[in-house]
Amino acid sequence: MFLLFTGTVCFSQWDKDVFSWRGRNALSEGKYAIAIENFNILTRLDTTDYWSFFWRGIAKYNLGDIRGAQRDFNTSIRINPVFTNGYHYRAITYSRSGDYDSALGDLEKAISLRPGFIGLYYSRGVTYFLARRFDDAVLDFDRFIRKEPQDASAYLNRGACHLFLGDTLKAMTDYNKAVALDRFESESYIRRGSLQAMRGDTESAMTDMNKAIDLDSTSTLARFNRAILFYGKKDYKAAMADFNAILALEPGNALTLYNRSLIYAQVGEWEKALEDMDRVLAINPGNVLAHFNRAAFYIELGRYKAALEDYDSAIELYPDFAKAYMNRSYVNNLLGRKKQSKADYETARRKVQEYRDRGGEGALADTSSKFNSLLALDAEFARKDFNDEMLQHRVVDINLKPLYRIRAGGGTEGTNILSGRYENALLDRFLAGGTMPLSIGGEELPRIEPRYGEEGDAARTAFVRGLLQIREKQFNKALEYFNRAVALADGETERNRYSRWYKALYLMNRATLKAEMIDFIASIEKNVQTISMDDQGNARARLSDSRIHHYDYSDAVADLREAIALLPDLPYLYFNLGNLQCLSSELVDAVSSYDKAVELYPGMGDAYYNRGLVLVFLKDREKGCIDLSRAGELGVAEAYRVISKYCKDEQD
Repeated sequence: MFLLFTGTVCFSQWDKDVFSWRGRNALSEGKYAIAIENFNILTRLDTTDYWSFFWRGIAKYNLGDIRGAQRDFNTSIRINPVFTNGYHYRAITYSRSGDYDSALGDLEKAISLRPGFIGLYYSRGVTYFLARRFDDAVLDFDRFIRKEPQDASAYLNRGACHLFLGDTLKAMTDYNKAVALDRFESESYIRRGSLQAMRGDTESAMTDMNKAIDLDSTSTLARFNRAILFYGKKDYKAAMADFNAILALEPGNALTLYNRSLIYAQVGEWEKALEDMDRVLAINPGNVLAHFNRAAFYIELGRYKAALEDYDSAIELYPDFAKAYMNRSYVNNLLGRKKQSKADYETARRKVQEYRDRGGEGALADTSSKFNSLLALDAEFARKDFNDEMLQHRVVDINLKPLYRIRAGGGTEGTNILSGRYENALLDRFLAGGTMPLSIGGEELPRIEPRYGEEGDAARTAFVRGLLQIREKQFNKALEYFNRAVALADGETERNRYSRWYKALYLMNRATLKAEMIDFIASIEKNVQTISMDDQGNARARLSDSRIHHYDYSDAVADLREAIALLPDLPYLYFNLGNLQCLSSELVDAVSSYDKAVELYPGMGDAYYNRGLVLVFLKDREKGCIDLSRAGELGVAEAYRVISKYCKDEQD
């Protein structure tokens, strides 16, 4: 008995070691989702192992899930209040969120625990930099460099501090040192080249940018800077080549599209200029300069009413924009709107005079200091932080996770309790109850050969035939079979006590099929309303043509509600109901349905994902991002793309 007990303990310990090794190995290889899967198991096996939560936090951080990482670091510190690494990395998440006081507090705690750990001073230097306490940052980087004089990145960081303090000589000295220490690091050449360009030494700057690109041909920052240098030399062809190379790597890079648009305009290619500026505004509708410049393109193309609309938008976004009033005056005059033209002209003159009275320069500079700052900060058009100086936006496609349904083929997930698999005895009995393998899920399975020899009651046989018709894309025939299965289930209750509950599964699949048939019709008509989010999480609806069709999901919803009445403890029914409520624009009700799905199945990542998206749509970003973080933790890989786009804090 004692030997058996000892063997069990050793086996359990071995299991934990294996999962820990797999997780840390995945971390080292950059396979963060796999790492999270292994650390999930470890956190279930032992809720007191603070290292498991810490490593999982590292994986989440690298996937851009700052909130999720911070929660795991919180847990590691709660378990071990003297855990230096927990304080250190939680400080980094606070810093990323712009909470510099909390970050510095955690770093002070970590330093008090391990004053000899020099890496803490490096992190505090970065935090001081982000908090714009450049003198303090320099002191911490000085301390770090004294201990680690061969670390090129420390010189780059200290050089950036000197640059913000206005000491370009010390900054250049640090950048030169960084290059000397690591001649194969492209960032060092980019930083030095940028400073050389700032000082007017364009040839040296070009040399450094060329070297950076030689070292890393995918460096969009180096190519962007070189394109600006080419443009300054009026070598538009070379500048265009660099912008094209950036867009090949990052098609949604809005700043590059904006600048390429201006070059197209410079050489008179107005249609191409317009196409690029359209894409900029599709990514970020709130960019003032994009509206202003697109209006100029419209004027060149003779599209005066479109130009007028863009000037209206520019003025609405920036009411002090005197140039926009002046140009709108010109367009109004072209359209014969003399009264409006005169009013805009007078407004422009008044704003210019107000600017001059405040000490400004230039007849049409119109509060240029404010306007220049808007160029950098305008609706997150361009973000700059300590580690990533590329100013960019990316388009992220977002869709709800699809409806769940019973499918022909595949099999149920493993029964290991550590997998977090949903377990329902009735559902498992149904899936395993015939000769045809069945499973449940939201994604399509690989094709299987039809097998019509299904055994069991008539309702199940009709249902399986319907599943096979779906595989053949015969949706109307499939619906007939599902109708038959639902009808037959009522008559078989006396012979099979499970038929009543199985009917709920038939109803679920029929509802899913009805909804998918509606979506298919909508796609054929090409006028379905699509909802997208801008970078602030604002919902924007757009129709592809002027005809508006309203699609009615009430039949599918009725099936799901009947199924819920029969089988109220099946989470997939509430998930599907939530999806249909989203499609019907009943977003608040959808959240309630997803709430119920999560309550019944806490491991349902798809429900967290969809609820997170809806909450972000409803402007409850904090709760939505927490849900997305949980979805990512549960294996929904798409969650991290959404988090990186919509869950960045204002200071990121």
